[in-house]
Amino acid sequence: MNFYAIRAIYKFEMSRTFRTLMQSIASPVLSTSLYFIVFGTAIGSRMGNIEGISYGAFIIPGLVMLSLLSESISNASFGIFFPKFSGTIYEVLSAPVSAMEIVIGYVGAAATKSVTLGLLILFTAQLFVDYHIEHPFWMLAFLILTAITFSLFGFIIGIWADDFQKLQVIPLMVVTPLTFLGGAFYSISMLPEPWQTLTLFNPVVYLISGFRWAFYGVADVNVAVSLGMTMVFLLICLTTVWWIFRSGYRLRT
Repeated sequence: MNFYAIRAIYKFEMSRTFRTLMQSIASPVLSTSLYFIVFGTAIGSRMGNIEGISYGAFIIPGLVMLSLLSESISNASFGIFFPKFSGTIYEVLSAPVSAMEIVIGYVGAAATKSVTLGLLILFTAQLFVDYHIEHPFWMLAFLILTAITFSLFGFIIGIWADDFQKLQVIPLMVVTPLTFLGGAFYSISMLPEPWQTLTLFNPVVYLISGFRWAFYGVADVNVAVSLGMTMVFLLICLTTVWWIFRSGYRLRT
C-alpha cells in the first residue's frame, strides 16, 4: 500500500476545501440552519409530537442526511471530474499508484468533508432544537458509513459525467427528491396505503430510518435491515468502481 500517494491525493483534496470554506462548509450549514428555523422552530412549535418526539427534534436526522448525501456526492464527483476535465488524470493513472489507493485518497477526502459537515450541522442544531442521542456509537457509524458509500457513488458520477451539467443531474433530479420522499420530514407510518409500501422501495428510507433510530430509538424499518441495505449499496458501489478501473470506462478516452 502506497501511503505516500494516498496522503498526497488526500491532502490535495482537503486543501481545496480550506480554500473554499464559504462554499464547502459555511453554505451547507447556513442552508440547513434555515430548515431548522422554518421547520423546527416556526412550524414545529405548532405541530404535535411524532412517536413521542417533538417535530423539531424528529427532523434533525433527516436534515443531516439531506446535507450528507448531497455533499458526499458533490465533493467526490467534482474531485475526480476536475482532473478528467483538465487532463491531469493521466498523470495519476500513469503513476505507480493502484486503483485502490486512488479511490481511498479521493473518497477518503470527500467522506472526511461530509462527516465534518454532518457533525457541524448537529452542533448547530443545538442552537435551535433540544435533542439527545441514545446510541452515539451507532450514530457515528451510520454517519461515516453513509458518507463513504455516497462518496463512492459520487466518485462514480464524476467518472461517468463528461460535462459540468451532468455532475448535478443525479444529485438534483434523483437523490434530493428521494431524500425528501424518504421520511426526512415525516414518519412513513403516517402515509396511507399503498404509498407506505411503495416508499419502502426508496433506498434512502433505510438510511434515514437507521440514523433516526441511533438518535431516539425509533425507526420506520428494522435497524438491522437499514444497516444491511446500506452495506448492499456500499458493495454495489465498490463493485462498480472495480469494474471502472478494470475496464477503463471513461478513463482511457
